[in-house]
Amino acid sequence: MSLRKAALVAALVVAAGLSACATATPYQPKVASGPSAGGFSELRLEPDRYRVSFAGNSLTSRETVERYLLYRAAELTVQQGADWFETADRRTDRTARTVLDPDPLARPGFGLGYGYPYSYWRPAWRYFGPSYGWRTWDPFWGDPFFFDRSQVRTIEKFEAGAEIVLHRGKKPEGDPRAYDAREIMTSLASSIVLPTPKK
Repeated sequence: MSLRKAALVAALVVAAGLSACATATPYQPKVASGPSAGGFSELRLEPDRYRVSFAGNSLTSRETVERYLLYRAAELTVQQGADWFETADRRTDRTARTVLDPDPLARPGFGLGYGYPYSYWRPAWRYFGPSYGWRTWDPFWGDPFFFDRSQVRTIEKFEAGAEIVLHRGKKPEGDPRAYDAREIMTSLASSIVLPTPKK
């Protein structure tokens, strides 16, 4: 097996291993690191007022983050012996960063192919473009103007937060900020993904 094929196989094995480890953040207390980092947290502000939040990792959608926040608010309401809650303030924040993933098999310019010193010499040139900076062109690897060997991607993370006030008794009708905690928990229960138990 050539060195190039071995490098490609190794890269595929590593990518498969990493993708198997990474999952969307499950419904869990907040975890600072790991493959499923994130989760819910709350801060008591007054006897019946809390700030609740849910943070997802880069694989957790905005909809999931907002749904888990609503479920946690309902769960906290029931745990505190209340029947319904109202949202005093609610927001969802998006954090994004752009990452450049270079081609792991791209070789430097000027000359030698994969597997140096065991490969053959081949031509490769570097050139400077005002829009792109220094780039490499190789006659065996495609047109320098239309063939780019790196990938740019944006990584997004969402965190939803709400300030809630807990109440006892019957929920008022017609208030769009009021939620019956038990109804919310019943309707969302089937869409809540819990963490996988450790063996």
